[in-house]
Amino acid sequence: MKVYIVVVSYNRKTLLTKCLDALIGQSYVFEKIIVVDNSSTDGTIDYLNQNGFLKNTLVNLLQLESNTGGAGGFAAGMKYAFDNGADYVWMMDDDAVPHQNALEQLMKHATPNHIYGSLAVNGEDTAWTTTLLPESKIIDFKNLVPEISEVQSLPFLGYLTSKEIFEKLGLPDISYFIAADDVEYCIRAQQAGFKTYICGESYIEHPKSDRYTFNLFGKKLICLKLIPWKRYYDTRNRLLIARQYYGVKAFTQTLPASFVRLFAALLNEPNKFMQIKAFFVGVYDALFKHTGKRHDYWNL
Repeated sequence: MKVYIVVVSYNRKTLLTKCLDALIGQSYVFEKIIVVDNSSTDGTIDYLNQNGFLKNTLVNLLQLESNTGGAGGFAAGMKYAFDNGADYVWMMDDDAVPHQNALEQLMKHATPNHIYGSLAVNGEDTAWTTTLLPESKIIDFKNLVPEISEVQSLPFLGYLTSKEIFEKLGLPDISYFIAADDVEYCIRAQQAGFKTYICGESYIEHPKSDRYTFNLFGKKLICLKLIPWKRYYDTRNRLLIARQYYGVKAFTQTLPASFVRLFAALLNEPNKFMQIKAFFVGVYDALFKHTGKRHDYWNL
């Protein structure tokens, strides 16, 4: 089985080299590492050259002409890998540092009929909240995640997919730019009959998401602290997914929940005026299906 690794990077050359060092040292024998450079402006390519990475036969560079966001970068990397003979593609951002046996542990469970993911951790904590099925149990500590468990969705952070799934689903939706493109891909996969699994012994070190719990009328909502331009994509893309997949619940559940998230942000986060602006233009663009890279258009 030929495994290609796709790493998407934008203006984080130091983090990228740490990621590449960890990938080159994997205990599982893989085919290639595809570095997708999203038109970085910080000298990433020169930095990779100076440090010898582009001379390594395991590393291929795919340099994009413009910044297409995480969604565009992962789509480009996935297409390149499968077009060049990959059986599996393992995807991650440039701030990921996989443990030496992360891919080996993942491939112990991998089959071409489902999606599998490494567990992003930060010390003993999970880097992202993980929801295990069928109980919809929310986990925040890595030692509580079993060796393998079905989950609602996985981030493009140690995300393993197969050629069979690619041939059925196609590529991630590049119109999302960043945020929730991975959620949309998981929903699409599940609707096509593919399940999504987390592999609890395949670890990737990653910065912990800045999250907090907001209580409203006895119900707990997990919220992320987001700068305004990221608030825009989080709001817009949640609603785009809801409109596409949830029917009337987009307006009876997702939209009201989005207003609750805004209220929580105004209580807990700075830049309140810009948070409000980012939220409402995100709602506007979701309603009128304005997609792609839009935060510059709105001066966020």
